[in-house]
Amino acid sequence: MPDELRPTPKIRARGRSFLALVLSPEPVLADWLAGLDAQIARSSTFFAGKPVILDLSLLDATTEGLADLYPALRARGIRIIGIEGGDASWPACAAWDWPAGFMGGRASGAVDIPDDATPVQPQPPRASSMIIEQPIRSGQVIMNPDGDIIIVGSVGSGAEVTAGGSIHVYGPLRGRAIAGMNGQPDARIFAHSMQAELLAIDGYYITAEEIDPRYVEKPAQIILSNDTLVVQPLVPPAFPGRKS
Repeated sequence: MPDELRPTPKIRARGRSFLALVLSPEPVLADWLAGLDAQIARSSTFFAGKPVILDLSLLDATTEGLADLYPALRARGIRIIGIEGGDASWPACAAWDWPAGFMGGRASGAVDIPDDATPVQPQPPRASSMIIEQPIRSGQVIMNPDGDIIIVGSVGSGAEVTAGGSIHVYGPLRGRAIAGMNGQPDARIFAHSMQAELLAIDGYYITAEEIDPRYVEKPAQIILSNDTLVVQPLVPPAFPGRKS
C-alpha cells in the first residue's frame, strides 16, 4: 500500500501512577536531620528503594544549613525524585542536582491522547477498596493509593501494605502498614493481632519498639491524634443482651 494511503495510526499512552513519600524539613535543619537519623536508626529500611519528594515549603532561601540539606539526604540513601515548595534559583541550592522530574510507579489503565478539538472532560477520582483473600508473604508489596486495603488473612514479616485510605487486617499484622498516604490523617490501621514492624499514617510512623506491649499480639487499631500515632485496643461494640 502506498505510504500516502496508509491510515495514520492512533497514538496511545499508558498511564502510570506512583506512591512517593514526602519529606518536609523544617528549621533548625541540624535538629531535623538528627530526628531523621533517629527514625532511620529505628527502621533502617523504611526509605530503602522508595521515591521521595522533598518539600521545601517550610524553609526559605536564607535557612541556615540549606546548602547541605540535599547532599545530607543523598548520603543517607534517600532517593529524591522531585523537589517542590522551593526555587532552584536560591543561592544555597546552586550546587544541587535539582531533579527535573520523576518517572516510574505502578501501571494503570490506558490513556488516550485527545485531539485539540476534542474537549477533555475531567473525571473525578474514584476511591475503591482492595480486598485480598490470601496471606501477604514476606517481601510482597501491596499498594492501593486510591482507597482502603482489606486483607482477609495475615501480613508476613518483611511484607508491606500501603493505602491511600485505611488498612484492615483480619489476621496477624507482622509486616509494615502505611495508611493515609494521600494526605488522609483520619485513616486508620486495624489488625486482629498487632505484631507490626512499622506503622504509618499520613507520613507519621512508629516502629515495633514504640508499640505499647499491652497491645502486642492483641486486636488493636492505630489512629493519628495531634501528630502522634496512638495504638488503641480494638474492642467490639457491646450489644444489649436479649431478655428472656
